[in-house]
Order: sequence, then C-alpha cells, then structure tokens
Amino acid sequence: MTTLNVGILAHVDAGKTSLTERLLHTVGVIDELGSVDDGTTRTDSLALERRRGITIRSAVVSFVVDDVTVNLIDTPGHPDFIAEVERVLDLLDGVVLVVSAVEGVQAQTRVLMRTLQRLRLPTVLFINKIDRSGADPDRVLRDIADRLTPSVVATGRVRAAGTREADFVPHRDGDPRLVRRLRDLLSAGDDRLLAEYVEDEGRLTGPRLRAALADQSRRAVVHPVFAGSAITGAGVAALIGGLTELLPVAGPDADAPASGTVFKIERTPSGEKVAYVRMFGGTVRLRDRLPVGERVVTVTGIQVFDRGSTVPVDAVDAGRIALLRGLGDVRIGDRVGVARPGAPARHFALPSLETVVVPERASDRAALHDALSDLAEQDPLINVRRDATRREIAVSLYGEVQKEVVGATLADEYGLVVTFRETTTVHVERLRGTGAAVELIGVEPNPFLATVGLRVAAGSPGSGTLFRLGVELGSMPPAFFAAVEETVRETLRQGLYGWQVLDCVVTMTHAGYWARQSHAHGTFDKSMSSTAGDFRNLTPLVLLAALREAGTRVEEPMHRFRLEAPGDLLAAVLPVLARLDAVPHSTAAQDGSAVVTGVVPARQVHAVERRLPALTRGEGIFESTFDHHRPVRGEPPRRPRDAPDPGDRKEYLLAVNRRVNRHGER
Repeated sequence: MTTLNVGILAHVDAGKTSLTERLLHTVGVIDELGSVDDGTTRTDSLALERRRGITIRSAVVSFVVDDVTVNLIDTPGHPDFIAEVERVLDLLDGVVLVVSAVEGVQAQTRVLMRTLQRLRLPTVLFINKIDRSGADPDRVLRDIADRLTPSVVATGRVRAAGTREADFVPHRDGDPRLVRRLRDLLSAGDDRLLAEYVEDEGRLTGPRLRAALADQSRRAVVHPVFAGSAITGAGVAALIGGLTELLPVAGPDADAPASGTVFKIERTPSGEKVAYVRMFGGTVRLRDRLPVGERVVTVTGIQVFDRGSTVPVDAVDAGRIALLRGLGDVRIGDRVGVARPGAPARHFALPSLETVVVPERASDRAALHDALSDLAEQDPLINVRRDATRREIAVSLYGEVQKEVVGATLADEYGLVVTFRETTTVHVERLRGTGAAVELIGVEPNPFLATVGLRVAAGSPGSGTLFRLGVELGSMPPAFFAAVEETVRETLRQGLYGWQVLDCVVTMTHAGYWARQSHAHGTFDKSMSSTAGDFRNLTPLVLLAALREAGTRVEEPMHRFRLEAPGDLLAAVLPVLARLDAVPHSTAAQDGSAVVTGVVPARQVHAVERRLPALTRGEGIFESTFDHHRPVRGEPPRRPRDAPDPGDRKEYLLAVNRRVNRHGER
C-alpha cells in the first residue's frame, strides 16, 4: 500500500486541530467529533493540551483514502513550540497550511510558509472558518497571494461566507475562470505547457490543466487553495480528495536497507521508551538487530498507525511511521538503520531565552533535575543546564508561554511546584582569531597520561563545530580520539564568557599516550597506562588555553521584524522603536497603513509587543523571527559556568581529583 505523510501547520487558533478532527470524522475513523474547547480531540492527548486548548506535542493519526494510507501529523501552532514543528518537517511528503478566513495571514503563517518554500515541500492551503462572522475568503486569498506566494490557485469558490450555511463549491474542470487562471499560472513554470499555450491555447483543456496542476503541486511549484469549515464540514471532502491527487504519494522500497529517523519519544507507565520513527527506506522486522545512533539494539515491538489507533505488526516498510520498542537509551534525532544521505539542516533558530527554575521546596532539587531531564528527552532544545556551584537549574525557551507550560507540566505530571526567575537572553561566542595550545605527556604541569594539542579557528557561519585530525589516525587507539572529540564539543558549550562557542574548527595537532602496562603476573598497572579518562580530563585545559589565545566576542540574537501600523501613527511609533534599540531598514505605504521592516534585539521583542497595542490603537501587527547574531556593545555579559572552569587550573584539577577519587577511575 502507498503512503502519504501530511503535516497540518498553522498560526495558533487557525483551527488545525479542529480540522484534523473533522478529517477523521469525514473518513469514518471516529463516529463523534471532539472539541478543542471541551478538550475531547484525538490529537490533543496531554491533559495540559486539553485544558489550555493548544497543541504542545505533535500527534499522529492515520486513515485510508483510495488505497493510500495517510498519516496526518498535527503540529503546534504557537511559535514557542516551533521546535516541535522543526522535528516534523523532515518527515513529511506534503503539508496542509491552514489560514483563518477571519484573521487571514498571521505572523506564524509567514514564518512557516517561508520555511516550506525554502524546503520545496509540497503545500496546499486551506482557508478555514468560512462560516464565522467576519469571514472574507476572497480577501484572505488576495492576502495569501500578496504576503505568502503569488503561485496559488483557488480550486473552488465560497458561497454565503460568514454564515452557518457557508459552503465550498469546487470548480469544474471546464470552468472558464479556472481554465484562465491555470493557463497563466502553470505555463509560467512549464516550458512545454507554455509552448502549447502559445501554439494553440485551445489545446489546454480542463483535464490537461488538471494533470499539470497535480504535477506542479507535487513539485512545490504551485499551491492549490481550498476553503471550508472544520466545524460544519464544508469543503473538507474536497480537501481530502486533494491530498492524494495534489501531494506526492510513494510506495515502499523493500530492496533498500532499513533507514529511519526518531522524531518523538514517549515513555510507558513502566518507564520504557517508545520511539516514533519515520521509515525512509527498507523494512524493519520484529527481533531485527539494528544500529541506532552508536549502538546496536534488538527491536522488541512494532506498532503502526491504522484508522485512528495503533496496531501491532511484525514489520514496517519505508514511508510508514512506526512506534518501535527495544531501542534502549534512544534520543530524538537518532538514525535507525543506515544513515540517510544528506543529513537535514536546522530550519528554525535555537531558543534565544533562558530562565532558572526554582523548586518551592529545596529538597526537590534532585527530583526537579530528573523531571526536566525527562522533558528534555521530549524536547532536546529545552537544554537543561545545571550549575553545581550555585545549585541552580536553567532551561532554554522560545517564549513565556512555553515557560508557563513547563511549570504546569512539572506540577501536573511530577507534583513539583516551581517558580521561574526573570527570563534572560542567551548569547553566543565567536572566535576573534586563531589559537593553539598543547600539553605533553610526562611534562609538567600536565598531570594526565595523555598528549593533546589543539588549534582553533573560526568556521563559516552556520557550519557548527568541525573536529579535524592533524595527526595520523593510527597514532592512538580510536577510543582516545573519540574521547577528545566528544570533550571538545562538550567544552565548547561554554566559552571564555560562559556562552556556547559557534562555528569553530578544532584541529588536533598533537597526540600521544602510554600503552597498557602490566606486571609480571598480568596485572594491569593503571598508574602507568593511558585511559580515555586522561584525554577527557586534559582536553578542556588545552582547549580553553587555545580559546584564550584566539579570543572570543560575545554576540546577542537579533530578530528580523515587520510592523504594520496605521499610517497616521508612524511618527509616534518610530521613536519608540529607536528607544527599544530597533533599527528600521525600510518604510513603505500600503493601503493606508505604514509597513516598517528592520531588526530588533531578541531581548526587546516582548517589550515591542507590549507597547504596540497602545501605540497603534490596537491595530498594529508585529511579527518577528530570528535573523542573526551581532556583537554586544559595551562590557560582554558573562554566564556562570555549570561545571568546573578549565580556565582556573587549580580549581579544575581539584574538582577532577574529587571526581576520580569518588568514582575510582581516571
């Protein structure tokens, strides 16, 4: 059976979860519609999702259309949970982007559409809520063409918009309005079609254009637009038909080696991890032994989504989404089987905010750390950071709503009452130049049985950390090289000022060790033999010395913004933006409004959002997204380190000695 994996994306409150519920009802998976307001929908299964009426975790449901298994993935709409959307995008064959017929294109809609276009992910749009008072689907269609992409075509028309009787009527293939629009739009992206158009436009009939529309939609060249209502069901049948006609459907590739990616993790009541895996190639069978990350595991259970529920199976093929058991200490992002060629890049920025989580009872600190570590399994970008010296725990966030959700989850699921310190900005460090350092085995002041030399240099923007060998690969056991590389990556999470060092090339220039020593009776002499621990303990000292020679600068996150406000208020708005350190790049008039674009520090985004309603009579529209980092002005901010500081050699070695004595190993 062929498979289609479709994501439902939207700005918050556009109605995508209600649309998912209506789709399941229309295809016969559920007999009774759930309600977001009542907390009874299939995909919002968390208690907090039901209570707040928002999607926090992506959820998968399945149904069959014309012998095609459609896996529908409902994703969060609030920008604070964009990391959850991030993990889903690489799994999808296509997307339904939902836009409200009342509110129209909103900030998150634009962010999502830009990303979908960059990924060339086939996308159809659904204008929802045509039955709501104030619905204007024609205006929203123009808004989509103006603000998202001009390559759109309405697949039908709306009757009685804004009333309970609102309905969506699909265009017939021969409808003159549809034919004219398709001829102009499709011929612009297809030279062969354009030649037919020029020679004899009469040859471009309805069926020929419909086939060309399906082809260009599957290639993400054009984007068909449907309309309807998730509440009344209007237009939903047409959308269901469009899924399999206009989005790419693929069959299994049984001959390819097994290859999949873990995109979500849940725990059973007994604590066992269950991994959500999208299969990209081959077949995984029960009891198969497969590489997962760096380990080899045995698959002990397989379930697939089937008509609204999950069912156990003996095997899962490419294209399907499965729940796999037995994968051990699996993490989000791990590969299952062979690696996919061309690892996907990040699509959204890392969190730019951080807050300290404080338990109400001091005795709950250990339980709080364990609970936050559990949450970080589900969302690795939470990035739990523990400061052992100050006995504090910090987490990374996208926004204040996410902070509220973390607090409510800790209370509901773990019985932990917490408060949060003021949210602060997460800075980064970049190298100013190049630096090098080396410590030789047996040469003071090096106390470890290892030789490590490292050179650091700035990498290209977005390249991440690159570790290279400037020594012979056979000069040491592979485990020692692996220990150095792992420690380099870990140490760069906290640079000279305590912030993560970005885009750094680290080259190992010196390597040396003492081979395993034994006494006459074959007893291992640990005091004269190098271990991986020697390299792990020495590497931070060498790396920090190299960083000091290179120097780093601290940079703060900057957001690109677009502000739309009444034209007569522009003179009052611009000085406020300047006081908040925003830098306008352009100002333009648009239908009586002024549109300002520019950049603003991430630390000031919430301040702009708070001031905007009063400044613009409640008519201002502000949207922003991360754009770049810029060097901070004045004294660089420092972040306390959450581990012994290799920059303070004496304190670092004391901490290492305490750890060695406690664990009995180097």
